[in-house]
Amino acid sequence: MSMRFSFSLPLMLALLSCQDEGGDAGDAAGEGRCGPSEGVVAQVVDGDTIDLESGERVRYLMIDTPESTTEVECWGPEAKQANTELVEGQSVSLAYDVECEDDYGRLLAYVSRGETVINEVMVERGHACVLHIPPNGDAMVETYESLAYAAEMLDKGLWAACDPNPCQ
Repeated sequence: MSMRFSFSLPLMLALLSCQDEGGDAGDAAGEGRCGPSEGVVAQVVDGDTIDLESGERVRYLMIDTPESTTEVECWGPEAKQANTELVEGQSVSLAYDVECEDDYGRLLAYVSRGETVINEVMVERGHACVLHIPPNGDAMVETYESLAYAAEMLDKGLWAACDPNPCQ
């Protein structure tokens, strides 16, 4: 695990816990303003979307992976497989930002297993591009752009395999 992970997770949690509007403080039952604070991943839909056993569909904040569902783009199947290996059947924690849902009704969240933020791992390993849609992610965009730049410089994942690159 890189220093970026040990720095960014505490920063993200501190920022999200301090927000009055939009942030998700949660309650004793594990349910916050946006949705559950934890759950078990029933199914990986693709590289940036999961379904929880409780029925919610969750779209990862700050990332976008090539398609592997309605169409198949370069690195789409690999991104889905990486996400599957990281979270399927696992208990995960969800942290929300300002906006809770996207236009498709999916919850928007940072997904973690223990201290590992899966959104960041997907970018760091070259499985995902940065997708910043303000106001969500405003405090995290530099972290994600740094991870993407490092993955690109090291020719990881889609950065080496795809021409044209889906992040362009």
